[in-house]
Order: sequence, then structure tokens, then C-alpha cells
Amino acid sequence: MSSIRRRLLGGLVAVLIVALAIAAGGVYFQARAELDELFDYQLRQLALSLRDRPFGEIAAGPSADAQEDFDFVIQVWSTEGVRLYYSHPSAALPQRAQLGYVTIVTGQGDWRVFSAQQGGVTVQVAQPMRVRQELAARAALRTLAPFLLLLPLLGMLVWIIVGRGLRPLEAVAGAVKARTAAALHPLPEQGLPEEVRPLVTALNDLLGRLGRALEIQRQFVADAAHELRTPLTALRLQIQLAERTRSAEERVSAFASVKQGLERVTHAVEQLLTLARQEPEAAERPFEPVELVDLARLVIAERAPLAEEKAIDLGMSRSETVAVQGDREGLRVMLANLVDNAVRHTPHGGRVDVSAYGDGGAAVIEVVDNGPGIPPQDRERVFDRFFRREETGDSGSGLGLAIVKKVVERHRARITLGAGADGRGLTVRIVFPERAPPA
Repeated sequence: MSSIRRRLLGGLVAVLIVALAIAAGGVYFQARAELDELFDYQLRQLALSLRDRPFGEIAAGPSADAQEDFDFVIQVWSTEGVRLYYSHPSAALPQRAQLGYVTIVTGQGDWRVFSAQQGGVTVQVAQPMRVRQELAARAALRTLAPFLLLLPLLGMLVWIIVGRGLRPLEAVAGAVKARTAAALHPLPEQGLPEEVRPLVTALNDLLGRLGRALEIQRQFVADAAHELRTPLTALRLQIQLAERTRSAEERVSAFASVKQGLERVTHAVEQLLTLARQEPEAAERPFEPVELVDLARLVIAERAPLAEEKAIDLGMSRSETVAVQGDREGLRVMLANLVDNAVRHTPHGGRVDVSAYGDGGAAVIEVVDNGPGIPPQDRERVFDRFFRREETGDSGSGLGLAIVKKVVERHRARITLGAGADGRGLTVRIVFPERAPPA
């Protein structure tokens, strides 16, 4: 499991170690450069101090078998090239001297050499490079030793600082854990670090939307329970009446009433489920290009049997190729409810026309019927849940136009109600502000 604390601690400790390693390298090379200058100066001074010393014959240095360490090796030649002095015969240095400073490579390692010629002799002073490297490493270690000793203390301080820095997150986590479905009040934002405040603001926004969604759900459940109680009670009474019938005619009439009541309950449940899927807090399906003419023809085919039962002329009066960016299933449900309402309210032998066309940059879909229509004073209220006009004797659920409104709002469209053809019936017009390229 990923942990911010572990990642911060690991990152900071790794940065400390890398910084210490870089500092060690920098100190080492700095010490090496300063020691190179110092030892070069010593080589030169030592060589110059031996120029005036008389060398009459070969002076033997230490035994070749001696294994003791040495820092400097000295050789002296005459002008004829005769070696007059060799301090360490075991050192494998060249037999000729190159005046000035030079670094040479031998089987015993690298050497730094300075040679000077004056007074008839050539003096060569050499020093192993390993001596300089060892001294530079020791100097760097002495410089960094306090930091190495402080590294555990620095790690502990980092642990404490990271822990204190994460306390606001722990406080927010505790506050969120304390919230319940009955207590979704916002989290306090005072005294929070700048890095944590956007998270708390987003959580408060989420809590607010969740609270509204739960309130909508509670209201929806209450309304649904109230709405279903009446038809279910009526259905139970109709069943009791059917049980008490004595003649075949009474039984047929009673069961017809039961069937009608059952259809009403079934329709109400279907509409409730459809409305629940269209709630704004429900999972949204992705938008895609939807061809409105094809959608209208599909819905007309689905509602054709219902229209045939009432001898209603259901079809398309105007069809143009026009598409919108939207939820295909949601748009189908919207148009199906509009056509279903129109067919149910239009009298026997009436007419219902569906149109889909473009209007400038907008896309329009219309459903027109020659039924009783809706008075202007009720055209806003019909979008409320469970609203039914008493004078229509409507046995519907009062949810059809509420579902339509949810889909329209989700697609940022505009819906208007007006009079039908020749001033009779109802025209429902939905305008989508932007077209989409056909799928």
C-alpha cells in the first residue's frame, strides 16, 4: 500500500544521502586540489634545496629490500648522465628526467615528479600519487565525519517533521470518518495549510452534493411510497370485490378492473425506475452523436401498437438529418414519454406527429397532437413529479414530463409547451443549442 509518510521519509533521507555523497566528493576533490598544490610546492622546494649539494660519487640510498613506506624518492644525475644519487633503488622510476612537473605511470603506480637542473647536476624528486589520494580521503573523512554522525539524528528529525506536517491530513481523515448519512455538514477550513485546503474544499463540495442527492432520494422514496399506496389499495379492494362476485358477468367486470389497476401500478413502477435512472446524481452514461430522425422512427415503431388500439395516426411530419451530442438511451426515454403521453391523451381517431429537423445551428424535435392540450396556467406545473390534472381523468403516474425535464436539463436543451395544430391539442418543442456531426 502506498504511504505518503514512507514516500516523504524515503525521499528526504535519500536526498540527504545523495547530498552527503556529493558533498563528500566535492570535499575530496577540493582537498585533492589543495594537496596537489601543496605537494607540488614541496617537491619544488625539495629539489631546489638539493641543487647546490656536492655529489662526488654514487651515494647509496636505503636497501632495495626495505619494505618501508616512503613519501619522496630522489635521484641526482651529472651533466654526463651518470646517476650520482638514488634514495630508493626499489622505486621503478625512469632513468632520464624531464624538467618541470610531470606525472608518470609505472608498474608501482602513478608518480608526481619535479626535476630541476643547476650547478652541473639534475635533481629529480618524485612522490607516489597514492599518498596524495590517501591524504585527500582522510581530509574529506575528517570534514564529513560530524555529518555522518548526525545522519541518524537528521533522520529522526525528518520523521518528526513529516509526522507533524501530515497531522492536518489525519485530522481531515478523522473528521470525514465522523460524518454519517444523517450528518453531512461541511468540514472546517480554518487553520488548514494551503496544500490541504483545496482537498477540504473539494470534500465539502462532495458532501454538499451527496447531501442533496440523499435528500432527493429520501423525497423520491417518500413520494413514491405515497403515490403507490393509492393504486395498491385500490387494487386490493378490486381483488376483494372479484372474490365476492357471484355471476360470470360480474367476475369478468371485476377482473377487468383488476387488470386495469395492475397496469396502472406497473406503469407507475416503470416510470419511477426510469426517473431514478435519470436523477442528476446517478451514474451518467457517456455522450455520443445521436441521429434524431433514427431515434424518432424507433420510438414511433415502439408505440405503434398503442396508437393502433386507439386508431391514432402516429407518424413523422418533418424529418431532416440532424444529430446531437447526447445520451442515446436518455433521449430515447425522453421521446418515448412524450409520444406515450400524446397517444394516451389524444382521443380515438386522433393524430400525433413527430418532427426532427435543424433550425440554424440548433437541433429541434417536436411532438404535436390534437388532444385536449394543457391550459397555459398548468404548463409549468406539469413538469412537477406526480402532478396530474383532475379534469383529464388521467390514470397515469404523473412522472412522464418530470422524466422528460430531467433529460432535457442534462443535455442543456430547452423545452416549451404550446398549442397544437389549429389551436387544438399540445405542441412539445425541444431545442438543442448545438448540433453534432452524424455518428
